[in-house]
Amino acid sequence: MTAPRQNSLRRVLLIGILVPVLAFVVINSVSEYRQALAAADTAYDRTLLASAKSIGEQLEVEGEPDRPVLRSTLVYSALEAFEADSRSRMYFKVSGFNGEPVSGFDDMPPWRGTLPARNVYAALVHFYDDTYRGVPVRMAVLLQPVAGVAGQGMATIQVAETLELRQALARELLTRAISQQGALVVVIALVVVVVVQRATRPVRELSAQLQSRATGDLSALPVGGAPRELLPMVEATNDLMSRLDQQLQHQKRFLRDTAHQLRTPLAVLRAQVQSARRGDVEMQQALGEIEHTVADATDLANQMLALAKVEQLRQQGDALVVDWAHTARQVALDLSALIAQGRLEFEIAVTATPVRAHEWALRELTRNLLHNAIKHSPRGATLGVTLVNDGRHAALTISDRGTGIPADLRPHLFRPFARADLQERDGSGLGLAICHEIVASLGGQIELKNRTDAGKIEGLDAVVRLPLAAA
Repeated sequence: MTAPRQNSLRRVLLIGILVPVLAFVVINSVSEYRQALAAADTAYDRTLLASAKSIGEQLEVEGEPDRPVLRSTLVYSALEAFEADSRSRMYFKVSGFNGEPVSGFDDMPPWRGTLPARNVYAALVHFYDDTYRGVPVRMAVLLQPVAGVAGQGMATIQVAETLELRQALARELLTRAISQQGALVVVIALVVVVVVQRATRPVRELSAQLQSRATGDLSALPVGGAPRELLPMVEATNDLMSRLDQQLQHQKRFLRDTAHQLRTPLAVLRAQVQSARRGDVEMQQALGEIEHTVADATDLANQMLALAKVEQLRQQGDALVVDWAHTARQVALDLSALIAQGRLEFEIAVTATPVRAHEWALRELTRNLLHNAIKHSPRGATLGVTLVNDGRHAALTISDRGTGIPADLRPHLFRPFARADLQERDGSGLGLAICHEIVASLGGQIELKNRTDAGKIEGLDAVVRLPLAAA
């Protein structure tokens, strides 16, 4: 299969500019040819009129006073003076007062027209196109008053000329105009090629820069020397490379953290297996320790995968509208066994809050926050979940009765594998990091606030604000 033919910017510009120019040249040439014919008609019509007047000067009136007769002494050779070129021929006919032929070519068609209402000539003359002996001719009809001793009347003088000389002059004018316009088209084509070559130079330079880059180089392209028209493309490319760089950095960090975090539980699991095989501890105790280590490794792997899935959902950007209140009730129902195990006094008050988010992300956010609150709540304490809608944001607050978090540690808890208590062995330290990534992908905010009374910490509030779908 052959590759599809790519469009060329140079070809598009050449076609887009030259085609209208050529169309204009053709239309203009036709118009100029007609104007040239009209100009030739105007010039040579004067010659026809002069010929007709010359013939009129050779007319005389003879006969009796009551029976005047028109006579012409003109011979055809007298018209040779009015023939400008041997390529054309002239014919004439003189008709008497009553339309009878007097001299000239008797077979010329009689004049049936009328004089124009407006005439630029100081004579009773009418010019029109006709055919004589199968050849197109230009005809001039002059009504010439003639007077004599015998009487007076109006003679009709017809003078016809073939069109070869007129057409030759029109073609000469047209050829000259087309030559000039053709030279203009060639100049325009050369200018377009040069201008397009110079205008597309930044595009070729940009392409060369991208091709010469090393693999993995996602640094921003320089925008200082780029033309204004290329700035949107350069900025969009820089934005794309920035997002790709963030994604690659996230993947590298994920692989590094995964390798680092899984190495410890696997090493512990191997040591526990070896200890059990040597008989250092009882079998049931060894199996219990191994089970605990496997559970911790499984939780760690699940949370690492969850952290990677958040980044994947961030790139998709096709979230639907979800009712956060329904999700919060479902999560509370899922964790009801842990709530009952800790004998916690659980309170939940939620209102309908539509947000645009992936169902999994919203559930994972709520579950991690509520699970942390359950884990850090004293036995028999109060645990509350509230979800309110202020018209612009949805605010979820999970309040526990734990010991709170020191102010200097709170900003660091959203980092992966960070812990508030360094002596704590349960958990992977990824729960709050996952929550932070989810909230950031949804355009919201999350914060941890100690709840105090008279300077004494009574618990911790985890507050998440997400924009409403309607807003």
